[in-house]
Order: sequence, then C-alpha cells, then structure tokens
Amino acid sequence: MNPNLEIQDIPISGHAQHIMLRCYRPTFEKRVLPIVLYCHGGGFVAGGLDEADHQARVLAAQVGAWVVSVGYSLAPRHPFPAAPEDAYLALQWAVGHARQYKADGRRVAVAGHEAGGNIAAGVAAMARDRGKIRLAAQVLVAPLLDPSMTRLLPAAAQAAGGIDTFARAQCYRAYLPGAAHSVHPYVAPLESRRLAGLPPTLVVSAERDVARGEGEQYAGRLIAAGVPTEARRHAGACHVDLPSSTAALEDVAAFLCRHLAA
Repeated sequence: MNPNLEIQDIPISGHAQHIMLRCYRPTFEKRVLPIVLYCHGGGFVAGGLDEADHQARVLAAQVGAWVVSVGYSLAPRHPFPAAPEDAYLALQWAVGHARQYKADGRRVAVAGHEAGGNIAAGVAAMARDRGKIRLAAQVLVAPLLDPSMTRLLPAAAQAAGGIDTFARAQCYRAYLPGAAHSVHPYVAPLESRRLAGLPPTLVVSAERDVARGEGEQYAGRLIAAGVPTEARRHAGACHVDLPSSTAALEDVAAFLCRHLAA
C-alpha cells in the first residue's frame, strides 16, 4: 500500500448503467498532472477495480499522473459496445473534470491489460474518430485483439503449460453476441483498414502468452500505418505475470513519462 496516494471512488453514468471510477493522485505532487485512463483485465466477463489496483498505484506514483481506473460493464449482461463506451465516457469525464482535480486534459493516455488492452485500443480509435479528445499515448499490455482466435501461438501455449482456448472462446461469445461484432474495428483492431492517426503506442507482450502474436502483429501494423510504436517482449513471462511485473510496469511508466511530459 502506498500512503502517498489520494484514492477516491466516483460513480458516473455509463453506457447502460452507472459505473465506478477509482482515481489515484500522488499527494506529494502539487503540479498539474497528466491523466492516465486504465482498463482492467478479466476476459470481458470478470475483473474489476481491485484487479487493477496495483498497476494504478504504481503508475500514479512512477509517472506522477492522475490515474482513472474504469469499472466498466461486463458481459454477458452488458455485451459490446458497453465496455468501450463506458471507458470513453470515463475518458470524457476525466478530461471534463481535469481542472477540478488539478490535471491536464491535454496530456492524456489510455492503457489496459488483457481484455482491458482491447478496450483501451477501442477507446483510442473512438477518440480519433470522434475528434473531441486528442490522446498523447496508448499502452496495451498483453492485449486480446483477435476475436477470430486465428493468431494464437501453439508453441507459446505449450511453454505456458497449455491454455483453455474453449474458455477464451466462451468469453468472446459472451462479449460479442452478434457475428458482425467480431470484426468491428473497436473490438478487432487487427482487422481494421484504418490505423493512421492513432496515438503513439506501446505494446508489452509476454513470451509465454499464447496471444502474444496479436499484440506484436498489431504493433507491426501500426508502424506500417505511420504510428510511432514501441514493442517490448518479456522473456519467460506469461500474460498473467505482466500486471505485477516490476520490469513491465517500469517499461509502461517510462513510455508514459516520455509522452505525457509537460
């Protein structure tokens, strides 16, 4: 626990229901801070603010940022597009209340782990398309970006001791009840033909993650589209290791510090 953080839970109106935001601000910081919107993992059907607590605390302290963690709506009760729309509403709320919380609505990043990486990528595309908020960066940590599940890496699965692809498919089925949703650019960015204009991106992957190729292929596609992009692969790690990995969080913090500098 970090006693030097001010933490506050704030309810806002989401896409289909009220959602909770958990905001983290370093108490020792008197300057105006950048904003980091963080989306937790959980396969679209589980997880919550507690799951993202460690990451949010570390980033608030190391980046010197006002971190807004999003308790977005979960499937199957609230399928796509509820989660990314919730996160976009949270982004709008954060930017709209930036001055009140001594934050800078012009220095904003989105970040997420696993399913949260998918949602963060969707929010980045939504912000670009809707033109109301300009993001300075996006960070995708072991993101799930391929609802077709055609890019899984069997060798990585064996190295990680196997993976329940049926459970992963069930999660996608709960989140994407309509067939057309599985290729929507806000949930399947690897299928998008329009990647230009997205913010500078960091993709963090784990060597022993069966979905490692999704994030790494996305990084390559972003580079081809002219988006400043960095990729970091952590040797020997599984995707579940990255949210608590000191090395991975240092990568994320360093990237955000560079792109959110005043």
